Amino acid sequence: MRAPSVDETRNHGAFALGATVSLAALIALTLLWELWLAPLRPGAWALALKALPLACALPGVAKRNVYTLQWSCMLVLLYLAEGIVRGMSDAGLSARLAWLEALLALAFFVCAIAYVAPFKRAARAAKR
Repeated sequence: MRAPSVDETRNHGAFALGATVSLAALIALTLLWELWLAPLRPGAWALALKALPLACALPGVAKRNVYTLQWSCMLVLLYLAEGIVRGMSDAGLSARLAWLEALLALAFFVCAIAYVAPFKRAARAAKR
């Protein structure tokens, strides 16, 4: 696979940074939400474990690993769906946190896809 040119990666460095920042923010939000801000049930910490898969992806995303960015794009769609569902069904602070979760998940998805796109184009061109 031909690596993208220096110009392509330089232009997409902001997308990699955006993906890293939005993923870290999503992890923090998930933990804060389920442990302190608006847990589903007081004292129930088990839902905070949903931050674990995101935490597993964070080192690879921070290193700009294309494979990690690809699979984490699929993973984050679950958090987007949860944010939309809970945003529409919960009330008060929990609903606002859910919409923030959906926004952060969408931001990560867009940034990760935009960063990975030149690598995918290069791989397709190398096959031809």
